[in-house]
Amino acid sequence: MAEVIVITPVKNSIETTLDTAKAIAASDVKVHHVIFNDFSTVETKQKLEENISSIGYELIHIEDLTDHPSPNYKLVLQLSQKMGLEKGIPVLVVESDVVVKPDTISTLLNYQQTHLNSGLVGSVTVDEKGVVNFPYLKFKGVKESVISTQRSLSFCCTLFSLPFLKAFDFTELDEAKDWYDTFISKKAIELGFENYVLMNAPVWHRPHASRPWKQLKYSNPIKYYFLKFWKGLDKI
Repeated sequence: MAEVIVITPVKNSIETTLDTAKAIAASDVKVHHVIFNDFSTVETKQKLEENISSIGYELIHIEDLTDHPSPNYKLVLQLSQKMGLEKGIPVLVVESDVVVKPDTISTLLNYQQTHLNSGLVGSVTVDEKGVVNFPYLKFKGVKESVISTQRSLSFCCTLFSLPFLKAFDFTELDEAKDWYDTFISKKAIELGFENYVLMNAPVWHRPHASRPWKQLKYSNPIKYYFLKFWKGLDKI
């Protein structure tokens, strides 16, 4: 029986997504991996379907559930919470630009199981050389192996404990937002849980590979901020 529901929201970026899925499949603990295809291209959809049996994951096409345009992170979180509660196991988000190690998931689970007050437990993100990178640059240089933090956790690779899933109903998430890292991090603290970042369980993160348009922040900032503010993309 799976010990955790692992979810990966996907919007194209098929190469990194398959890297993510293969790494999750190689974990040293049994997981139920669900990929949520959020209105990707026909080519991406086909590739995801072709690799179901060879890698091993469940594939849900958001287009079969709603006509609401991407991103549909709220719906993904709601469906994932329902799965976790029905099976009585926690939910782990591993985004499609992240590669976990074989022991990453078991390390997160073991920490959560020995710290029953935890709401969110996240892995620190690093680049290909093992150096802490976005979005955890705020913890670069930290020597501790584990950080208890009041600051927001990214959902790059973050475990939602079962007690937290029982305590907060994701149907209450704000429909006007696209991403919920900050809100859910604060909600966990508000409800009396503690949030942790494991510096000793790093995952390789290729920033914004799952949302290529955000690379414009570095190559064409004027266009980036036009899309962000004028077009209303990336609401947090």
